[in-house]
Amino acid sequence: MTGAGFGAFVRRAHAAGHLVVQPRMGMSSPDRMRAGLLATRDATATTVGTITLDSYTRVGDLESAGLAVLEGVALNGYPIVSHPTATTRAVLDGIHGPDFPVQVRHGSAAPQDIFRALTAVGLDATEGGPVSYCLPYGRVPLRASVAHWAASCALLAARRESGAEPHLETFGGCVLGQLCPPGLLVAISVLEALFFRRHGIRSISVSYAQQTDPLQDAEAVAALRSLCVRWLPDTEWHVVVYAYMGLFPETEEGAYRLLGKAAELAVATGSERLIVKTVAESRRIPTVTENVAALEHAAAVAARTPRTPLDGTATQTYAEASALVDAVLELDDDLGAALLAAFAKGYLDVPYCLHPDNAGRSRSYIDADGRLRWADIGKMPLNGIADVRPARAITSADLLDSLSYVRRSFDRHTPEEVPGGELARP
Repeated sequence: MTGAGFGAFVRRAHAAGHLVVQPRMGMSSPDRMRAGLLATRDATATTVGTITLDSYTRVGDLESAGLAVLEGVALNGYPIVSHPTATTRAVLDGIHGPDFPVQVRHGSAAPQDIFRALTAVGLDATEGGPVSYCLPYGRVPLRASVAHWAASCALLAARRESGAEPHLETFGGCVLGQLCPPGLLVAISVLEALFFRRHGIRSISVSYAQQTDPLQDAEAVAALRSLCVRWLPDTEWHVVVYAYMGLFPETEEGAYRLLGKAAELAVATGSERLIVKTVAESRRIPTVTENVAALEHAAAVAARTPRTPLDGTATQTYAEASALVDAVLELDDDLGAALLAAFAKGYLDVPYCLHPDNAGRSRSYIDADGRLRWADIGKMPLNGIADVRPARAITSADLLDSLSYVRRSFDRHTPEEVPGGELARP
């Protein structure tokens, strides 16, 4: 493995005792994008840069993205495919490098054009996955997404021929993460990592999104790490934790408390990187200043948090995730075909996900202690493994109430009363 690249930077930072913190920064103009990258680099924290793409590019509507660029219309992200290569190179000039790598974040089930554009400007780090960038969001059939991602991995892996070590991050640990019991999240993250590995990627990060209970989250990250040790022995890998992906607190104090808990989770579990969220998340796209404040707050909390990892193989989450990964891998030697078969058979079934390729029979709920539990496992091969506790029928009002559980908990309570106990203050 080379000593350069996104994964190598994160590995060096972790060895030096630093948590890498990263924004989800998205702005459409080259000048604002460059300003955001500079501010991220210069923050009082160990950071990597982010170029988050716009919604038109994400869904492949390049005509609308290109028209917006021509007319100077502001978008909700950077249209990397529509900007000239020279323009994006100018954005990165003097900023991107071994001491400040930049990752492209996008959300596309068909990212070939995005991968071509990012590699053309000298970037080689991005994220997503054939499952996680298909089922939660879009209408692209899973079969098409698997094919698109196989081709995209090949495009990125070709960067190794020039001496680079391209990096891919799974989004699998964030699939409808706010109401998905962690066994399934961990399994999908590991399966997407294996998909990347089998398509030529050797530097990988596996994701997990902070959820409703700190101890359950710690168990989940421990399980994820243990499964990566088992399944990725010849791969450079690290874990990236996402600050809560659902409805964020509306108060500044609540938002900082929740972000602080995410930083504590990342460091305590031995994770190497954290995707932050800001005080503005509940209202609008955050400014550069708000992103920097979030990065610096997370870094400050991380600096005073000890690493206290759990035994990942001794948890309920590990038992569930391991069973799911094993069951999927037994379906077909071709992992893409195995993923398609797994969803067709209901072996993988994301609760409350309406995509037509998802069985939609599994159900989950938040118990009185704040833990996510299975109410129904559908046809997933978890009989005798999962702790299934059937709840009363969940109404739409119950679902909305569950989605706002974390927001209410962190906005309305003192630190000692928030699930998980004492929290970091801004």
